[in-house]
This record gives sequence, C-alpha cells and structure tokens, in this order.
Amino acid sequence: MAMNNKNIIISISSFLLFLFSSQSFALTHSWDAIAQESYWLQLGHYQAAVVSDWKSEVDEDSFFLSPNGKRNPNAELLATIAAFNGENLSEIERQATICRFPARFNWLKHKIKNNWGSLDCPELQQWQSALDADTITLVFPTAFMNNPSSMFGHTLLRIDAKDQTRNKELVAFAVNFAAVPDLDDNPVTYAYKGLVGAYPGRFSLMPYYRKVQEYNDLESRDIWEYQLKFNADEVERVLLHLWELQSVYFDYYFIDENCSYQLLSLLQLANESLDLTSSFPMQAIPSDTVAALKNYDLLQEPHYRPAFGTKLFNYSEQLSDEELNIVRRVMDGEDLNISDHKPEQNAAILEMAYEWLNFKSQEQGLSRETVVKRSTQLLIARSKIKLTSPFLPPKQPLSSPEQGHASSRLGVSFTHTEHNEKRYNLSYRLAYHDLLDQSSGFIPGAKLSLLDIETSINDAGNTRLEQAYLIDTLAIPVDNRIFDNWSWGGRMGFDRQADIQKESGRWFTQGGYGKSIGDPNYIQAYMLGAFELNTGDITDNDFKMGVGSELGAIWKINNNNKAALKANIMYLPDSDVDYHYQLDVDWNWSLDRNWALRSKVRYQKWRAEDTILKFTLYHYF
Repeated sequence: MAMNNKNIIISISSFLLFLFSSQSFALTHSWDAIAQESYWLQLGHYQAAVVSDWKSEVDEDSFFLSPNGKRNPNAELLATIAAFNGENLSEIERQATICRFPARFNWLKHKIKNNWGSLDCPELQQWQSALDADTITLVFPTAFMNNPSSMFGHTLLRIDAKDQTRNKELVAFAVNFAAVPDLDDNPVTYAYKGLVGAYPGRFSLMPYYRKVQEYNDLESRDIWEYQLKFNADEVERVLLHLWELQSVYFDYYFIDENCSYQLLSLLQLANESLDLTSSFPMQAIPSDTVAALKNYDLLQEPHYRPAFGTKLFNYSEQLSDEELNIVRRVMDGEDLNISDHKPEQNAAILEMAYEWLNFKSQEQGLSRETVVKRSTQLLIARSKIKLTSPFLPPKQPLSSPEQGHASSRLGVSFTHTEHNEKRYNLSYRLAYHDLLDQSSGFIPGAKLSLLDIETSINDAGNTRLEQAYLIDTLAIPVDNRIFDNWSWGGRMGFDRQADIQKESGRWFTQGGYGKSIGDPNYIQAYMLGAFELNTGDITDNDFKMGVGSELGAIWKINNNNKAALKANIMYLPDSDVDYHYQLDVDWNWSLDRNWALRSKVRYQKWRAEDTILKFTLYHYF
C-alpha cells in the first residue's frame, strides 16, 4: 500500500511538472509570437538588421525598457509587460511607465486581456484635450530647389480639431519631423551630414500657420493638403504613438529615413492592416510616400494652397503693362490718382501694390519701418474702395503630386555608334525627375537626378561603365514681368567622351548659371555660363579645367510627348585640345504614368568625333 501511495505521488508530481512545463512553454511561445507581430514591430520601429535579427530605427535609449530593446523586440515586449504588471516598481513608477507608452499599453491590454485598468494620465489627457483631434490631414509642400533638404518636397501632418472650419485651419496644430542641424554648418556640410545621417531627427508640434508661413510665403512653395480617411479610433492610435515619440530622436537621412518615411511609420499605427514603410527600403521620396497612401485608399481629394509667389504672379497676369507700371510707382510711394481709373482698376492696383511690397520685404529683407508705413497707407486707400477683390484666384494644377511618375527608374537601351559598334545598355536612377520625364505632378523647369548609373555590353561580351552621375540638377525658372529669376545647374560624376578610336572615361564636376525664357508648359529655352573640372583617361589622369556655356530648349508637345535640344561647348586652356563639345537631340514618349520610350541622337567631339544613336525603354517604380 505504501509503495502504491509512493507511485501515486510520483505520478501526480510528474503530471504537475509536465503541466507547468507545458504552460510555461506555451506562455513563452505566445510571447515570441506576439513579439513578431507586425504591429508590435511597428510600435518599436523595428526593421530587419544585418548584424542581429532586428534593429529599431529609434536612436534614443529612453525609448526602450529593456537594455537589449533596440535589437530585441522579444526582450522589449517582456520588459514592457513586466513594467505594466508593476514588477519591481512602485505604483507611481508603474503608472508613469504606462503613461509614457500609452499606445503600447492599449494594444497589449487588448491583445493579452490583462486586467491593467484604463489609462489614467492627466498630462496625456490635457494634451489630447488641447489637440481636440477629429481628423488628420497630410500636407505636401512642393519642392524647393534652393535648399538641399527640400529638393524633393516635404510632408507634414495637420491635426484638425472637431470644431475646425476652413478659416481656422491656420491655427491648428502641425506635426513635423525634421533634422536638427548645427547652426554653424554651411550648406555643403549640411547636405553631407544629411546624406550620412549625422543629424538627429525629431518630431515636433507647432501651429500650422508657422509652416504655411515658412513654405507658402517665405519659400514660395505651393502646398497640397490631403485629409486622411481615418476614423476616431485610428486618429487616437496615431496620436498616442506620437505622444511616445515626442522625446526621442532618430538618425536623419535625406534619402530614406527622412520626414516622409517617419510620417508613414507614424501613420501606419492607425490600424494593424497597414504596412506603409516596407516598400521604401532604399529611398523615401515625398511624392512616392503620398502615392503609397493613395494606394491604400487613405486620401481624400486634395486641397490646393497656392504659394505667395504663385498668387502674385497670377494677379500680375490679370494686369496690363501700364497698370503694372502704376503699381511699381505706387509701391515706391507715389499716390494713386483714383480719378484716372475705374474703381475696379484702382482696387486691383492697390491690392497688387500691397501684396508685391510684402513679398519684396520678405524676399529682399527691406526695412520693416518703411514697409509697415507704406503697407498701412495702401490698406487704408484700398479700404475706401467698397468693392470685393477684382482678382480671380490661381487655378489648381491639373495634376497633384501623387499622380506623377514614381521616382526610381530602370532603363534598357540599344546604342549604335558612328563606328558601327552596337551596345546593349542597362541603366538605373535612384531618384527622381528630369526635364524629359512626364511633367504631371512635378515642378515645371526643374530637374534633379541622384545616382544615375548606366552600364553596357557589346556583341563580344565586353562590359563597361557608361556613366555614373552622383547628382545632376538643373533649375530653369523663367523671367516674367515681376520676377527676375536666375537659372542654375550642376552635375558631378563619370561619363565617356570621344577619343581616338575609342571612348575614354572622364570624372568631372560641372556647374553653370544663367537665364531662361519661354513657357515651361510649352517651349522653354535656357543658356548658362558654365565651368568644369575634368580628370580621367580622357585627360591622361591630369586635372583640366573647362570654361564655356550650356544651352538648351525643351518643347512640350503634349502631356505625353516632349522634345529637347541641348548643347554645350567648353574651352580647355592648357590642354592637348582647345575645346570639346556635345550636341543632343532627344524625344520622349510617355506611354503611361510609369512607362516611357526615349530616343537620342548625340554628336560629340573631344580628341575625335563620334555620333551615337540610342533607343531606351524606361520603367518608373
């Protein structure tokens, strides 16, 4: 009997040990599964890493409760649950941790059904009450070519309150993610540090009117506003995670982990079905990120907010040359003789003078005392004319930014040279737009290409690098009756030039400055005074400077067809040849948004002459 009792005890003990072991294994397995769920990984901003399985893009240690939290989502999950359970914490410390991570708290509470109570966070509730959020609007200021960090455009968010009307939008809160640069850095250092991630990037909240003033007024950038199709619960999830991110920083990169990418990483927390960032492994161009939101059907129809300069140019187009001359005199202090004109003309002249004077004061930094005094006089004079504004508002462009082609480009080409050599080319451009690409959704007369690489192979199987442009940019805004615009361009990289019985490689840097005329939506021409510095096989590896000019013309035949003529000639002092030149004739046919055919005829001369015929099929992605 004793032996039987002993056997029974051993059996019960073995069963209990097996039961607890099984529960422990199931519990551990459950935590592993939850730690690998996409929403938890998104809450921690985890991405697949090379050295470890995961690595968070957050670079602030205080964001993690586990010492290994940056690289171990499982460890961070267990540390978070332990903190929410109050393990080794006072009740005050436990509540402080919950209120530090309310998005984590709500999701985990729903996920594992723990009885943790509800969020009781006075500071968070006060913050939410101040925002009074109803909807979220994505804001896209278009590209600004004079700032390296804004050449692709920018995105930010606007938090729209429950009682907000169109007239109250400017006092809404804006959510911005941006680099925090060193104030002493020059533009070259700023661009370099932005490319290599040497700046911290932070989220910030500010009044929306400050961003409108910065982009719309000071930099004269048009703004597109897209209300997002989020319900109340989705808006709350996004804002709770924003609360978690306010005190942390990310390494900021202009190309990939930039403003647009980080806003997508925030917005995808709206619900568990969203995965907005995984399609941007190498670069996150703002227009592409807007298109990603459109692909998820998250965008309402956009609202267009024209820039200060856009409105001013639109007003000028509604005035005659004589009226504009009067405007100039009135701005300079001359009184307007209202008896000489109709009331509508007087109203238009005074309004234009007031707006133009304020634009010049911001652009040229005019004396505030002079501007305020004259502006007040113009407003008083205008108020005496009891008419509504005679100006029609600017028309919204036919295409908004998300309707443009994708920013990366892959090309396959066939090339035939004067010496009957045939080559088959493969090209890749990281980003983002050139003057022959379809212009819908892009700034007219602006080109920016990064990492544009082309290789080729001939019938004998010999491969070579044809070109590698690190950057190729051109901005050719046209002069008009109120704006005196200067054009500029720059290019840096590798290409091949005509040499005796071959094409020799050249590494070069080139820049130019000049003027443009015409209409970017029809025919436009430009001419730049240019310089360059060359080295490589074509110069026998010596450094040779060139001075000359670049000129070109672009004809937009229709929305799908463009033709271009481009030429440059460079004099080469202290070289074995006096000059080199190149002439290109191009035609581009956009088959649809992301496919195009392009043909090129090129004549070039350095030590020898060569004519090249090239046909290319491009795909944008």
